[in-house]
Amino acid sequence: MSETKTEEIKTLPGLGLPELLPYLKPYRKTLIAMVFLGLVASLVDSIMPLFNRYALNHFIGENTLDTLGIFIVLYIVSTVIKVLSDFISLTLAGRTEMSVNRDLRNASFNHLQTLSFSYFNQNSVGYIHARVMSDTGKIGELVAWRMMDIVWNLSYIIAVVVVMFRLNVRLALMFVIIIPAAAVLITHFGRKYMAYNRKIREINSRITGNFNEGITGIRSIKTMAIEDVIDTDFRAETENMKRTSVRAMHYGAILSAAVTGIGSFCLALVLWQGGYLTKEMVMEIGTLSVFISYAVGIMDPIEMLTETISGIIAIQVNIERFTKLMKTESDVADRPEVIEKYGDTFAPKKENWEELKGDVEFRDVSFRYPDGKELVLEHFNLKVPHGTNVAIVGETGAGKSTLVNLVCRFYEPTTGTVLIDGRDARERSQLWLHSNIGYVLQTPHLFSGSIRDNLKYGNPDATDEQIMDALKLVNATGVVEKMDKGLDSDVGEGGDQLSVGEKQLLSFARALLADPRILILDEATSSVDTVTEKAIQKAIETVIQGRTSFVIAHRLSTIIDADVILVVKDGKIIEQGRHKDLMKQKGYYYSLYTRQFDEDAVNSTNA
Repeated sequence: MSETKTEEIKTLPGLGLPELLPYLKPYRKTLIAMVFLGLVASLVDSIMPLFNRYALNHFIGENTLDTLGIFIVLYIVSTVIKVLSDFISLTLAGRTEMSVNRDLRNASFNHLQTLSFSYFNQNSVGYIHARVMSDTGKIGELVAWRMMDIVWNLSYIIAVVVVMFRLNVRLALMFVIIIPAAAVLITHFGRKYMAYNRKIREINSRITGNFNEGITGIRSIKTMAIEDVIDTDFRAETENMKRTSVRAMHYGAILSAAVTGIGSFCLALVLWQGGYLTKEMVMEIGTLSVFISYAVGIMDPIEMLTETISGIIAIQVNIERFTKLMKTESDVADRPEVIEKYGDTFAPKKENWEELKGDVEFRDVSFRYPDGKELVLEHFNLKVPHGTNVAIVGETGAGKSTLVNLVCRFYEPTTGTVLIDGRDARERSQLWLHSNIGYVLQTPHLFSGSIRDNLKYGNPDATDEQIMDALKLVNATGVVEKMDKGLDSDVGEGGDQLSVGEKQLLSFARALLADPRILILDEATSSVDTVTEKAIQKAIETVIQGRTSFVIAHRLSTIIDADVILVVKDGKIIEQGRHKDLMKQKGYYYSLYTRQFDEDAVNSTNA
């Protein structure tokens, strides 16, 4: 909590706007128009009671209808100006909010695409989602509505005070004394009310999360028989929501009563003093009606102004977090001269891209993860000529993915160099490298859409014939044939219409469509059954011909024919060589292989 307060105080002086100016610049004319229209609307609101004053003093007091036509015309004109100002300013504000939200979200999402894996390892999906959606939404609200509220309410209050002093100094002074006291009282209870509302939103987020886990995790909940634990946790949160909501309503009621009470006090004061002044013929009845209108209506703008200022203060945290994201630099970034020649992720200069052959070399590479303290690789050297099949084995959590992360340049070496085709990988763009790599993940992911759409991510220009060829190569045509609409069938969110094995087959076909020069299989067969695994293994043997491949192996029996096997333990490569040589050494690889062989034999017997 103290950290949040520090952030708020630090950002108060500038309201966080300097960092937002580049995003607001396209809308400066619209913002100026909104401010102007807000001023016009508030000024019209402040002078409308003067029409009542004129009517009472002139038409009724003097019992004449002279100038009635001019009066009606001016009243109608003022009303039309007020209505048009409100309509146009509200339309512009809504459009500006949506436009700013769009621009900020596009900018933040675009920036996220440029960040390295380390950022996503250190920040949760929920945290990143809040930066892109919630924080940008609050900023859009600030720009469009909060500023308009300040302009309208502040200008209205100032205009009312000026008019009151012009009409009667004595009554105006009473108002001026009451307004600050009212503002302090409203601010005090308003902050309490808003604080509890923020707590309600936080609790509601937790309730939503618990509800989501209770539904998506129902299988685990029932198999572990922990329904009572989940139910108790959910009830505790809803009870907390009830208590907090009651407290919020309590302060909301006090705030509403305070506004009503102060407004009634102002009205009573006006009626008392104004009535006395009117009786003594010091003030006209029409002027009294103006003060009565102001007494009834001025509390709402004061309340809204204090609430708006409190809201702006709260939004400073959103601005701070958004600007922090946009200032975050990637651990892996192309040099300016590389971008100049090869382009960047969103504007590639493919005409300058060289053909990638597939030679990979680790030259005296040491590596430490950005959030780690110990070296994972230390002075590691390895030459992988193009067409070489490299297998990486080790127990779960041993650090098998580190090498392929360096090959793909998802991370940069702490020291040393990774060379692609004899050149430092940093001398060419990341997109050039990634466009030549096919990567099949251990946990397959499909995007919402059709099977065809998902496979075309590997090659946007692929024909249906090429797609079917890739599916045949990995024995995945059955996945398409069983679907009602074939390639046009929707895979669902995250591919939830398919089994894990089917998603793996499609993701494998997607990688092949890219015709990569470097192929990386991250335990790509671990999620499929034995029959499917054997089919994929045959396809792998065909596909890796002529390509450099790195295979993170789940079952060691699938990598016996690898050109080189790297054995990883505790994040370090402790053995390397061909299968036969490693078995002769009877070291760590030997124990891994024989243990898995014995387990497979037992499982086969039990089956």
